[in-house]
Amino acid sequence: MNSSLEAVTPPLPAPFCLLQVGYSQIVPTCLLEVTVILLLTVLIVSGNLLVILVLHCTPLLGQHSSSAFIRTMAYADLLVGASCLFPSLSLLHRLQGLDPGLTCQLFGYVVSVLKSVSMVSLACVSVDRYIAITRPLTYASLVTPCRVRCCVLLTWLYSALVFLPSFLGWGKPGYHGDVVEWCAVEWRTRPAFTAFIVALLYAPASFAVCFTYANIFKICRQHTREISERQARYRPRPPGGAAEPRLHYHQHTYPDKRYATVLFRITSVFYILWLPYILYFLLESGGLYQHPAVSFLTTWLAISNSFWNCLIYSLSNSAFRKGLKRLCSFCLVSA
Repeated sequence: MNSSLEAVTPPLPAPFCLLQVGYSQIVPTCLLEVTVILLLTVLIVSGNLLVILVLHCTPLLGQHSSSAFIRTMAYADLLVGASCLFPSLSLLHRLQGLDPGLTCQLFGYVVSVLKSVSMVSLACVSVDRYIAITRPLTYASLVTPCRVRCCVLLTWLYSALVFLPSFLGWGKPGYHGDVVEWCAVEWRTRPAFTAFIVALLYAPASFAVCFTYANIFKICRQHTREISERQARYRPRPPGGAAEPRLHYHQHTYPDKRYATVLFRITSVFYILWLPYILYFLLESGGLYQHPAVSFLTTWLAISNSFWNCLIYSLSNSAFRKGLKRLCSFCLVSA
């Protein structure tokens, strides 16, 4: 009777563990992978929810047009955090019965679009700051609220179109679904599709960021040098001496430089965390190197950027910190 019962209810198959450590016989799942994924899920979702609340409750942060792109990134990162539940549920055997091929393609497409939105938004932020510093007098007429909204809409549309071929079967995008066995084993990357993504997404976004921030800090250094020279020249000025208009220009330049520095930190961390993932994606696509543990580590290192974005922004932006304190005070009073 026991043998017939075992035949009717076979044990769950061993999970597909990329790190090949932390497997528990008591709880048949990859404990290390599940722990990492659930921890990042909590950090990403809670952090970006907080950023979105502060951005909506702090009018001062909305004065910069860049805040629209920061808000777009926060929403995209929030959805990336929510998407982390898919590999967690797969490792916990909660997705049995779904078609693995369709599920992997749909999930891979959605996640790739969200990550592309973050990358393109960072490029738009860098271009926005470049225009603000190089065209300060015409910035308000060039970067209007209507144009910013159109750019945000185009960011989502462009990202959706770029990765549409992967959903239609051309190739596999790099994403965090490889903890699912079918996604890792059966769905292969293709060099042609990888070259397509590099040419239409990675290369243009990286070039825009490098070009704009290099010129932004070059201009800021020139302004700082000119201001220091003028201050040194007119330091022993008589009462009622001129050079007061230069003070206003000085006050305008430094806030722009500080805000550009905050956004540069976010962008730098983004590319530092994503560089190992991009390199591994290129090597895997070319058939030069493939290792499950390296795939997991580089992928989730890149995914962690969705949390570091909000952390850096909250620590570096004084207006955001004030808004956070005001929000916390409001919550305490309401409680």
